[in-house]
Amino acid sequence: MQKLVNSKVLVTGGAGFIGSNIIEALLLQGNYVVCLDNFSTGKRQNIQPFLENPKFRMIEGDIRNPEDCKKAVEGVEYVLHQAALGSVPRSINDPLTTNEVNVTGFLNMLIATRDAGIKRFVYAASSSTYGDHPALPKREDIIGKPLSPYAITKYVNELYANVFSDLYGIETIGLRYFNVFGKRQDPDGAYAAVIPKFLKSLINGEAPVINGDGSHSRDFTYVENVVSINQLALLTQNPEAVNTVYNVAFGENTSLLELYDQLILNLSEFIPEVKSIKPVFGPTRKGDVLHSLASIEKASALLGYHPRYSLSQGLKEAIRWYYEALR
Repeated sequence: MQKLVNSKVLVTGGAGFIGSNIIEALLLQGNYVVCLDNFSTGKRQNIQPFLENPKFRMIEGDIRNPEDCKKAVEGVEYVLHQAALGSVPRSINDPLTTNEVNVTGFLNMLIATRDAGIKRFVYAASSSTYGDHPALPKREDIIGKPLSPYAITKYVNELYANVFSDLYGIETIGLRYFNVFGKRQDPDGAYAAVIPKFLKSLINGEAPVINGDGSHSRDFTYVENVVSINQLALLTQNPEAVNTVYNVAFGENTSLLELYDQLILNLSEFIPEVKSIKPVFGPTRKGDVLHSLASIEKASALLGYHPRYSLSQGLKEAIRWYYEALR
């Protein structure tokens, strides 16, 4: 895989789960990295290992503040915009804050990028943009009606990016993430993602709650695959590969019940007694799509994206990390 070296990169939301994994890789490759985060959902411990690195700079600030955005882009060559307020349920409970962060904050970062003369802006888009369109696998050029405020905000990001590319010549690339998981993903709180939430319950000897009957399926994507495509998006010199969006996934879907069985199988190597834990079934969540599966043909053809980690390979890595972190 191509790797970025000797470059100066801004990672917004760098104290978050995905952002901190991206920063770790970029620093290991000898890049200079600026992190902008307000720690609303990001964790200080996620960036703690980087603080002594002379090539790392931390800016505590908010993308809703234009001055913080302007400060963060000073002297950087690329922007990896990961900052957002995630979670469909959170957006249903508080649509205004989700919009302020995900739309106003996104626009602030685009303006700062434009004004600083930065050529390429790569941003975290979302599979939620596909909404109610039933076709599987999901292909980038066919979307449906959004099912949540969160989904609306992520689609608006794509519209703004396209307009800024057309009007101001910024090269933008949107990466529609599909259910990313891996080390440093927060297992706590009402809006925790399913894999860390299930793992924490199981490690504590508790029964996880599956929303619905367990038949919902997702294209679970290990975080190292996401790290790799962010770098490919920065490095591509193909003019056809910019000013567009890509699915970021492994290209296979797994039901929640199948996921649960894989978690039990892998975790039982560390905690044999988890085999006796049965899940509890709760109500289906509002705004959730039933099934999600990505076509990754476009990313493969234009960016050279070939994900190295399947769900089972990623789970082995993630479970080892969570077992050591949570026990």
